Amino acid sequence: MVEVMVAVMPFHGHVAPMAAVAQAFLEAGHAVRVYTGAAHAGRFEALGARIVPWESAPDFDENDLAATFPELRGRKGPRQMLLNVEHLFVRTGADQCDDLLRAFDAEPWDVIVADGLSLGAHLASACTATPWVTVSIVPLAMPSPELPPPALGLAPARGPIGRLRDRMLHRVIRAAARGIERAYTEQRRRVGLPPTELTFDEACYSPELVCASGVSALEYPRAGPPEQLVFVGELTRPSPAAQTMPDWWPATIGSSTPIVHVTQGTQNVDPHDLIQPTVSALGRQQVQLVVSTGRRGEASLPFPVPPNARVADLVPYDALLPHTDVMITNGGWGGVLAALAHGVPLVIAGGDIDKPEIAARVAWAGAGINLRTGRPSARSVLRAWRSVSTDASYRTNAERIGALLRVHDGPREVVEHTLALLRAKREAA
Repeated sequence: MVEVMVAVMPFHGHVAPMAAVAQAFLEAGHAVRVYTGAAHAGRFEALGARIVPWESAPDFDENDLAATFPELRGRKGPRQMLLNVEHLFVRTGADQCDDLLRAFDAEPWDVIVADGLSLGAHLASACTATPWVTVSIVPLAMPSPELPPPALGLAPARGPIGRLRDRMLHRVIRAAARGIERAYTEQRRRVGLPPTELTFDEACYSPELVCASGVSALEYPRAGPPEQLVFVGELTRPSPAAQTMPDWWPATIGSSTPIVHVTQGTQNVDPHDLIQPTVSALGRQQVQLVVSTGRRGEASLPFPVPPNARVADLVPYDALLPHTDVMITNGGWGGVLAALAHGVPLVIAGGDIDKPEIAARVAWAGAGINLRTGRPSARSVLRAWRSVSTDASYRTNAERIGALLRVHDGPREVVEHTLALLRAKREAA
């Protein structure tokens, strides 16, 4: 039996895949503690894990980040991304580490398995000299000089002019990220670690094992991928069979009219950004719109919806996606992978954080259309939906990627790779 510490940033989009990983460790007979925020503790306790709460680190409400981090108030787009990373992910790192070190002193772990954006796990691993596994629940952002900087939503350049573009962009990003790098150095100093030549982007990934969600078909090719990198497909488990479905569900899936699923994910969920232009665009089309608000308990919208729309707070994807023709989304990674695993092509309005990068990768892979904005017009949504619905290549590519995803059991593979790492370290000792 292995003592596992699972570190999870307290966001719904992070908790869902890491809960599947924690469950896989528990089912394999290992002892699991989970370090996460109070809002999500119950989900892990229900699995049988013990909770290590955010105490020194400032716990927060993902739907009201500005209440804890006032620097984020009113921010969207690239500026939000930079401030999110600096204040929420980096400047909480030393306090996260403090919480984790107290837990380690009380009961040492054998390995820390962490959400890739958990800086506290990286620092705690260094302080305790214990193995650290990164679970990358968002697209890889490992920097590479042969690719454009991650998070800009740019496909790899072609030709000398394109490569010059990328070199210039790397310089711009390094300048823009100076605040992040200063904050990272400060957090290392606070926990007693020496300076490092690694940038924060590089330090987010374990040098020993990175289990990346997704498949290589959604990653831009690079020469000599990192040796510690393995792809594990989706990080999901089926929804509970007894989950209550909306009253309109039987009639919706029993109809022969195609279903278009519309979602803005679970963060930045202002329905005016994507849901409103989508229902305006498709309200008179021969489709059924299944709309998720992204907030549990909120199954209504602040504007009129057409007769062909059905609204819910959250609908389990393993029930919905087998019946879905097209998905229109803000580009959350978990939802995108779920759609592709079912061979569903996508229209993506990726506005901020990692969403533009996800939209660009899906378009590059030919499995959907990138609207290049988080607030599209109804006309652009209609045009994209018509293209995805009528051009068979989008579905063909979605099904190709789906076949690659379906050969994986992501949570189980994280367990297997982690145990293999521990065995290799014991044999080398």
